[in-house]
Amino acid sequence: QVHLAESGGGSVQTGGSLRLSCRASGYIQGSHGMGWFRQAPGKERQGVAAITSNGVTTYTDSVKGRFTISQDNAENTLYLQMNDLKPEDTAMYYCAYRSGSLLILVDGAYNYWGQGTQVTVSS
Repeated sequence: QVHLAESGGGSVQTGGSLRLSCRASGYIQGSHGMGWFRQAPGKERQGVAAITSNGVTTYTDSVKGRFTISQDNAENTLYLQMNDLKPEDTAMYYCAYRSGSLLILVDGAYNYWGQGTQVTVSS
């Protein structure tokens, strides 16, 4: 069992920055992956970024060059640095955990999910 707790969401204006955090607790396997997903009202959940336990990353095209996913394995904490935010980034952001070393940004591949943190970007 893995418990995930996100924090760091908020409201910013276009061009602003936010840093999301996700603290993992429970049985964290040595080989695992974590990801950030988001869901806007009326839209399907979308993969934003993912990282493996050895630091390999991937991003959806719309956030490349603006968002950075990182992790502190000693603290079991996942981060998402979001810069140059746009109104279309507005969504509930979720972190997710999966066992195994595969780098994948598909929500069905993840076993555990946090409760989410809201990000709102105004123009």
